[in-house]
Order: sequence, then C-alpha cells, then structure tokens
Amino acid sequence: MAQMNMKEAIRDAMRVELNRDPNVVIFGEDVGNVGGVFRVTEGLQKEFGDERVFDTPLAESAIGGMAVGLGIQGFRPIAEIQFVGFIFEALDQILVQAARMRYRSGGKYTSPIVFRTPFGGGVKAAELHTDALEGLITQSPGIKVVVPSNPYDAKGLMIAAIRDNDPVFFMEHLNLYHAFRAEVPEGEYTVEIGKANIVRDGSDVTIIAYGMMVHTATKAADELEKQGIKAEIIDLRTVSPIDIDTIVNSVKKTNRAIVVQEAQKSAGVAAEVIAQINERAILHLEAPVLRVAAPDTVYPFAQVEDAWLPTPARIAAAVKKVMEF
Repeated sequence: MAQMNMKEAIRDAMRVELNRDPNVVIFGEDVGNVGGVFRVTEGLQKEFGDERVFDTPLAESAIGGMAVGLGIQGFRPIAEIQFVGFIFEALDQILVQAARMRYRSGGKYTSPIVFRTPFGGGVKAAELHTDALEGLITQSPGIKVVVPSNPYDAKGLMIAAIRDNDPVFFMEHLNLYHAFRAEVPEGEYTVEIGKANIVRDGSDVTIIAYGMMVHTATKAADELEKQGIKAEIIDLRTVSPIDIDTIVNSVKKTNRAIVVQEAQKSAGVAAEVIAQINERAILHLEAPVLRVAAPDTVYPFAQVEDAWLPTPARIAAAVKKVMEF
C-alpha cells in the first residue's frame, strides 16, 4: 500500500491504464508539459510521450469533438475540461454525441471516453471554476457521473471509468486534491461504478452525500453522536446511476433520511434521490426526507461562499428536524 492524496491517486490510475492499454490517451488544456492547472497529469507526458499525453488549444468544443472521434476509432480518450464551468462549450459533444453514440449507431460504435473536470467550492476561486454542475449531466441518458470522496475510491473509480465502453463524467473536488492522504493499493484495481458505500454505520437517520459533502456530513455526525444520535452515512460515489438499493436498505433500518449536495437545491441529485426513496420506501419513513444544499442563486463571490455552502451545522439542524418530526 502507498500513501496518496486524491490528486496522486487519480494520476496513478491514469498511469496504470496508460501502461496497460496503448489505446489510452490524455489531452486537454496544459495537461502535457505543465501537468494540468492542478498538476494531476504531472510527469505523464515525460513518461509516455507527447503522442499519448498532449495539450490542446483553449477550445472545449474541440476537446470534446476529438474525444468522440477518437472513441469511435478504438481509442480510450481521457479528456480534461480544465474547470467544470467550461463544459458549456462542449455539452453538444458530451451529451448529444458521446452519450448517444451507442444508441444512434445501434451498438456499432461506442464512446469509451472519460471527461475529467475539477469542481467544488471552499477554495475562493473565480466564477465558473467551482460550480457543481453534476445535475446537468445526470439528466442525460447514456453517460455515467462519478464523484469520488477519497483517494482509494478515486483511483479505483478512474480505472473503472477508463475501461468502461460508455462515456463517464469524472468530477474531482478541488478541496479534496490535497485534503488528506490514505492507503491506496499499488497497481490495478477497480471500484464498481454505480455502487454506493456505507462509510459510517448508524441506526437513527441516514445521511446521503457525495464528494466533499461526505466529509462535511461526517463532521456533523460526530457532533450528533455526542447528543446520542447515530447517523448512518452513505457515500453515493456515483450520482448516475444512483445505487438506490443501498439507500433503501439503510432507510428501512433508520426510518429517516436527509440528502446533502453542494450544488443549488433545485432539480439536482438530491431531488432525484428523494424521489426514488419516495417511490421505493415511503412506508418506511417516519419523517419527510430533507435536502441540505446551496441556495438557488449564482455561485457567490469568494468573500461569502462559506455562508453559501452546506455546513456541518446545517446538516445537524436538518437531522434534528427529521428526528423531532
């Protein structure tokens, strides 16, 4: 086992697959010699050459289009979108072309593409650099959306994403790149896409989260336990598809649930999770399922983002509300 932060784990996953499969290529803005704006691909061009790890012009539509073209020709592209807010220029390529390729071609072609992008608040970045836009992608069929919360999952999910024959949108939270180190196996292993993980056992309430919010929820659970409330925390890991079976089994045990997301409240992953809980487990609920999310506004200026983002206190307050219902 090696000790890695999430950035290093993602890089190691790409290194494993570059070594294993000659059809894997990496490209994007500044991913080559510079190693990306956050140095996630640092050293990979030197190790594998500029035909397999290379820079592109500052044109997200071109990055997405090249990924689609390479994918149908047998390559396995890893295309980096430098910040999540820059995906709008590439949504046609990501959602209309890549996500529908298997359907449109009757299975003749696939799009084995990983679209990597950093996102997430708490780092005082500029507008369009930190938005949580997973809700835009999850509404489109044909593409999977992965949001790891720790180095072990990040490596295993990245390897699984690269090997997947359909496109995967892989979101990397900025605040988790260097947050902590954890044991990560050397060499290859995979974490199943579409399978959630119970990161904390509990009996009183289920807290469902993903990405950075798993850690925010854990801080809230630590405080709640001091008050005699035992929260079970589920890390979705994949927000499309959603592992509803793991969620329902937990709700049947705790009879109460809240869902935490960093994105704005309306029409997001939390809303979908709640809808599926209502469809599958409403008779097991002792209280409505609540959302803890950002308000429905444009992402704020850095000076006030800490007040905008979900906090452990807000999560704890939501838990108390469902406990007292």
